[in-house]
Amino acid sequence: MARLAAEMLDGELIVLPALRPLTTREKLSSLLPRKRQGAACLLICPGPSSLASITLIKNWRTKYNRLVAWVFDSFWTSYVPRFLRSSRVFDHAFVTEPEDLDTWRNMLHAPVEWLPWGSDVLGLGSANPLRHVDLIRLGRQPLEWEDDQSTTSVCESRNLHFSGRPPYFNDASPSDNERTLMEFLKEAKFVLAFNNLASPGKQTHPTREYLTGRWTDAIAAGATVAGIPPRSQSVQSLLWPEALLDVGTVKRDEGLELIGQAVREWTPERARLNYFKSLQRLDWRWRFKKIAAALDVDPPPLGRELVRLKQVIQNLAGGTD
Repeated sequence: MARLAAEMLDGELIVLPALRPLTTREKLSSLLPRKRQGAACLLICPGPSSLASITLIKNWRTKYNRLVAWVFDSFWTSYVPRFLRSSRVFDHAFVTEPEDLDTWRNMLHAPVEWLPWGSDVLGLGSANPLRHVDLIRLGRQPLEWEDDQSTTSVCESRNLHFSGRPPYFNDASPSDNERTLMEFLKEAKFVLAFNNLASPGKQTHPTREYLTGRWTDAIAAGATVAGIPPRSQSVQSLLWPEALLDVGTVKRDEGLELIGQAVREWTPERARLNYFKSLQRLDWRWRFKKIAAALDVDPPPLGRELVRLKQVIQNLAGGTD
């Protein structure tokens, strides 16, 4: 997404090194007024602690006219760097979960808006009507679903075609791996995923549920996500009934009863609908449009892509591919 953002925003992608502990001098220097000049900068943060990465850029206080942050795991609000709470470092900030807005607005001296997860729907999404796999697993799963070989056997006994973990190539670029994943997902009618409370991990939040790229990529590929979705405002606001199949349990046999029934009722129109609505609601280009406004820029590449995106939506709405 960061590479696509740099391309669409007509900018340069700078990958910062791992964040080290900041010196007292660096923290104090962040309190000094910025000299707003030069280019605009978007700081993409995997989590709140990464906001401090801005200090790793040489002369950052005098280098940028506009400085905007986009924080993905925004629910870890206790990790917002303390020295940023009393300074005016950022001109604008975006967070991915609307439940976090009030907390962030109380901590940052800048406007804060909701800008959720998305997917490269226009570039990598699919309405493929010929789907040879009934169910694909994607990412972390509850205990009963974790063994792909066992799940394959159970699915075969139910006349369901199951596929385990998607391929991942360590020597490939992130962009190549994303294309490989999306090619894999567009063969599936349903994709298996459970929220972080139903299937917790070391890196997940213990109490908050939230949307991630597992859901948005799968739906952009035309599939329906089966499992237990996050109970969050993002899901309620962004997604639609055909995008999700809530099985309501982590028990494999009980879940497969509902999934098997849904597979028998599946038609290619479901894939087309999910792709169409993903173009309307999930494409990263809509997110970049809001970022461009916050950066006060009007990049030609994004303008051209938005025209193309709207044309594809219009064609699909008219019944043409």
